[in-house]
Amino acid sequence: MPPSNMNLRGAVDLSALKARADAAARPAAARQPAAGPSPYIVEVTEQTFPQLVQLSAQVPVVVNLRATYSEQSTQVTAVLEAAAVEFDGRMLLANVDLQAQPQIAQAFQAQGAPTVVAVVKGQPVPLFEGVLPDPQIRAYLDELMKVAEANGVTGTLNDGAQPGPAEAEEPPLPPLHQEAFDAIERGDYGAAAAAYRRALAEQPADADAKAGLAQVELMERIQDLDAADVRQRGADEPDALEAQLAVADLDLTGGHVEDAFSRVVAFISRTSGDDRDAARKRLLELFDVVGGADPRVTKARSALARALF
Repeated sequence: MPPSNMNLRGAVDLSALKARADAAARPAAARQPAAGPSPYIVEVTEQTFPQLVQLSAQVPVVVNLRATYSEQSTQVTAVLEAAAVEFDGRMLLANVDLQAQPQIAQAFQAQGAPTVVAVVKGQPVPLFEGVLPDPQIRAYLDELMKVAEANGVTGTLNDGAQPGPAEAEEPPLPPLHQEAFDAIERGDYGAAAAAYRRALAEQPADADAKAGLAQVELMERIQDLDAADVRQRGADEPDALEAQLAVADLDLTGGHVEDAFSRVVAFISRTSGDDRDAARKRLLELFDVVGGADPRVTKARSALARALF
């Protein structure tokens, strides 16, 4: 059975803080020719994936990371496509060819095919890997729909459905937030960070700007990293500040939140001076990325207090 504690938080926002979508509009990706027997099944590329992340504010997006040569992938895809038809627009199935779209596979740290994850409100929700019996796959999807509903994602892609409150157009962003989003669209994380810093200078209590700054700085740090090299250096240099922080960044973006927090806390507990303070500040930034209400943040704050005192 699927885990009962599925939740949205657990990795950096996969949309990289893209501008909030108008939930009443269907992105172009959802209007592409169907990859299967339903308009709610699409074939995804790196170019269209950000649109699907935006769409995840309206309906859960199930990402099927598959290999065309794999019989296991074929079996799982058949079950997922049948379910997408039955849900009739309350979810979108996004099929991804692992070999043709390696960056999407890397974003989810997929180790093989099939790997099935979901995206809800821009946050990844791990589902399962490998072949499972049909009823078990559907149990995961049912659990996903409960998670989506609990987080206010209750829209539909069915054009005939009556629009509800979740489909209302959101108010415009504050100017500096919009400037940051526009910079993110251009891939200019430095400019986005600068806009968020100006927003914080004007309103130091702006929680959205604080979280946005932490996330774009994280994206800027990881965009050119070689994961294998970073992890090897982390293993070889356990007492090197930058090496340990880089591995923590990778862990967080890959959804391994507790591993990221534990690594930095352990480094703090065995070091002192400027390195210790720098690690503490970075850990607080990672807390902002995940969200202060997340229980893993609460647990890590306690561990940090013990390490410091």
